[in-house]
Amino acid sequence: MVKLTKIYTRTGDEGETGIGDGSRVSKIDARVAAYGTVDEANAFLGVAATACGAADSQIVAIITRIQNDLFDVGADLCTPRKPGEHVGDALRVTGHQTMWLESQIDELNADLGSLTSFVLPGGTPLAAHLHVARTVVRRAEREVVLLGEQIGRGNVAEPIRYLNRLSDLLFVMARFVNKADGGPGDVLWIPGGEREPGGDPQ
Repeated sequence: MVKLTKIYTRTGDEGETGIGDGSRVSKIDARVAAYGTVDEANAFLGVAATACGAADSQIVAIITRIQNDLFDVGADLCTPRKPGEHVGDALRVTGHQTMWLESQIDELNADLGSLTSFVLPGGTPLAAHLHVARTVVRRAEREVVLLGEQIGRGNVAEPIRYLNRLSDLLFVMARFVNKADGGPGDVLWIPGGEREPGGDPQ
């Protein structure tokens, strides 16, 4: 149970913060950067949820579950693994959570056509917000990979898998909402499409 009784503590005024095992590290530590970017992605998902209309109840439900799971990801990244750690010793992301993302991808993608080009971020406001969240999740994934280079990839293997699948799901969700209810559909990249024929690409 989390209980917050005081919002400011002044303990971070020297540029350090406490992590899950009680130790203190710099606020620019790779671990802090990783779970901080996960928190940023969560905030952008909250913005996406505000763009959902009455017909988007399925999307709202998916976003709500993801936001909860991202707190699990943050808790996992915040807490260093101890030698001999057993299941239940600390809150960790599970393969089940990653598999749930895959099930949502399969369900939403079932009726979407194959792509013939890359998708430009945009379409409806909701799709645009989902694309922003997707790119922040990709950055979070890179931050976690960097952390893994420092502490051992095995220590962050499931968070990496989770974030990788999450970015895929957000891409599919954006396509799904752009198609739903007579939306604009995919906005596709046209390579070189804005150039004058035979013109200087500069």
